[in-house]
Amino acid sequence: MLTSDLIEEKFASIPHLVSPEACPALVLNADYTPLSYYPLSLWPWQTAIKAAFLERVDIIAEYDREIRSPSLRMKLPSVIALRQYVRPACTPAFTRFNLFLRDRFTCQYCTMPGGELTFDHVIPRAYGGRTTWENVTTACAPCNLKKGGRTPAEAHMQLLTRPQQPSTHELQANGRAFPPHYCHSSWRDYLYWDVELLA
Repeated sequence: MLTSDLIEEKFASIPHLVSPEACPALVLNADYTPLSYYPLSLWPWQTAIKAAFLERVDIIAEYDREIRSPSLRMKLPSVIALRQYVRPACTPAFTRFNLFLRDRFTCQYCTMPGGELTFDHVIPRAYGGRTTWENVTTACAPCNLKKGGRTPAEAHMQLLTRPQQPSTHELQANGRAFPPHYCHSSWRDYLYWDVELLA
């Protein structure tokens, strides 16, 4: 089975065979940190080139793959940086994805990662529980079914962590624990710049 590194190495020698659609650009903020780690902030090649021509981004690194027009040849950008700093939102949106990311894609009852994840109201809605960061947690389907419309105490189930509203910074930190399935070599310096160095 071919790994992404082997595929990259194979296509590096024949860049004209790589489809432009297989060449997304990693988008960095003006401070050279990714706009998002998980999902990784990537733009399709067309959006990256348009932003470069509109002078909204600087091209930091390029693929070997070129695109051509009658009057222009250009290598596709692999890393771009915004010229204007985009301030991250103070509070992240309350979405299913962000909830799972807060809980690291792990059931908060049985601690099993992955699987068929759902969300559970700690205080059931029938008891007046609201759909908020502080009352909703990640649960696997079997645990959610086992708990049913009861509180954790009534169901004799222990929560791994008490649900709370995360900050954008906390979600980004959690996202770093889930590396992308594909990571072009030009992206690595910008994705792992804050990893502790070994002596």
